[in-house]
Parts: sequence; C-alpha cells; structure tokens
Amino acid sequence: MEKTDVLVGVFDETDRLRFANRAFRAAWSVAPQEMPLWSDMMRRNYAAARGTIISSGDFETWLRSTLGRRGKTGFRAFETDLHDGRWLWMTETTQENGWMLCVASDITTVRVDERALRQDRDNAIKVDQTDELTGISSRRFVMARLRALTATSGEAWSDVGHVAVLDIDNFKYINDRFGHATGDAVLKNFAVTLQRLVRKTDILGRVGGEEFILILPHTSLAEAEAVIDQMLAAVRRSRPLPQEVSFRYTFSAGLAGARQGDDPDEVYRRADLALYAAKMRGRDQIAIDLPASPRLTQDPG
Repeated sequence: MEKTDVLVGVFDETDRLRFANRAFRAAWSVAPQEMPLWSDMMRRNYAAARGTIISSGDFETWLRSTLGRRGKTGFRAFETDLHDGRWLWMTETTQENGWMLCVASDITTVRVDERALRQDRDNAIKVDQTDELTGISSRRFVMARLRALTATSGEAWSDVGHVAVLDIDNFKYINDRFGHATGDAVLKNFAVTLQRLVRKTDILGRVGGEEFILILPHTSLAEAEAVIDQMLAAVRRSRPLPQEVSFRYTFSAGLAGARQGDDPDEVYRRADLALYAAKMRGRDQIAIDLPASPRLTQDPG
C-alpha cells in the first residue's frame, strides 16, 4: 500500500488520522508518524495554500459546512482539486462506529469541460444540503438522513438511535429587543457551539427560524441525554456578542427514540412534543418523548 499511487487514509470516530500511506501523506503534508485531526490538517494546509483547494474566503464557515456532511452517510463520493494541479476522485466509507476509510485516485486527465460540469453539479448539491445562514446542514439533508435511518433494512422496530428537536429560548424577544442582526449572531453562535460537540456520525441541521434538529444514530437514551446536557452547558457559557459580555441565552430540547419502520415525521412530532414540555417546565432543559402530551396551541417561546 505504501508504493501505490492511490491515496489511502483511515480516520477514527473522533476524525483523527490513524493510518495514511505515502501518497496520502504527501498530498496533505502529513509527517510519517503524525496523526492530526482532519479539521486541523485541513486548517493548516489552507493557511499554507497546499493540499485541497478551498475557494471560500472564510475557512471556518467552509469547515462547518463540510463537517455537516462528512461521515454522515455510509458512503460518499466526490471530486476535489489540489494545489499541486491534480484532480482527485475521492470516496469516504464510514462504519457505524464512525471509523472512515478514504480512498482517492488521480483523474487529472479527465477533460476539463466535463470536470467543470461535475464541479457545478457538486456545488449545487452542497448548496441544497447547507443552511445558508449558519453553514450547518439544511432541513432537507437532515430529514433525508432520518428517513434513511428509520428505513427497514433489518429487523423491523429495532432501535436505531434518537432524535432531538432544539429551540433557542425567547428568541422572539432577542430579535425584538436587540434586532435581527443580533438574532442572526445568536443563530450562528448556536450552530458553532453545538457543532463542536457533535460526534462524527451525528447530524445537526437547522429546520428554520430558531429551531434545529439533531440526529444521534445508534445512541442509547443515556448517551443521547449526555450529549445534549453537554450542549446545554456549552450554550450557557457562550458569549455570542463580544461587545456585550453579559448577554447570554439558552435553549430547550425534546428527545425521542427512533426505530426501524418508524414514520420519520412521527419521530419528529414526538421530539417536538417533548420540546414543548421542556419549554413549559421552565426552558433551558431537556425533556424526553411524551407522546400523551397534547400539542400546545400557543408557542411558549
């Protein structure tokens, strides 16, 4: 494998490089005994203008968008170009435990006009799968992953994980009191704060407004609660307005289990009902699926 021109790399569940052959290390400037996180590897190569060409002028926004899709499906294939002039066809194969095999082949000789058409296609798909304001996954992408998760491919009604609906508390008041620019800053801060705590196989997306959805595949109730508890604490500590250090905000979460064969819309509805229960209990907390709870007709904010 060391002698082949095919680029091969293996990343663990934390997205740390655990193996890379000579071709892979050369392309992304990784030392033989080095095991960087994928995000750190990309960040330093971006600063040095080497490795993958990233056309965005805002690296962190690009990174957040890319992490929203990286490792979220069992298999992903795409094309990418390098600063050394090569054009690569890359595949990412992710196991349920989050370990990922990356394999890339040099396709530089493919006609430039065909390459441009495929790049336009890939960019259009990326835009469709990304929330424009926050840079995380769009509702369309997340709901597609939820449908794939609950699709019956094995034993029907077996547990496949948990789904959480997250909502920023008193967001209307924030917009009315401080203006929509502050509201947008809070939404971006919320996405960034949560993205840092999302595991490789988890999917975080914005549904719309101040509402977000988090899919936790192959995760027990206790594990799902622990992840969201960490997020609640992190948001309490965050300061989205550097000039207003006293400004703070919180969010509430509703959590529901998902099984193979479930209707994705019903799973979402159960998590949404739990969210309303968390709001009614005082906000800034998590509530577990309460299917018997009546849907409230007035949004408690």
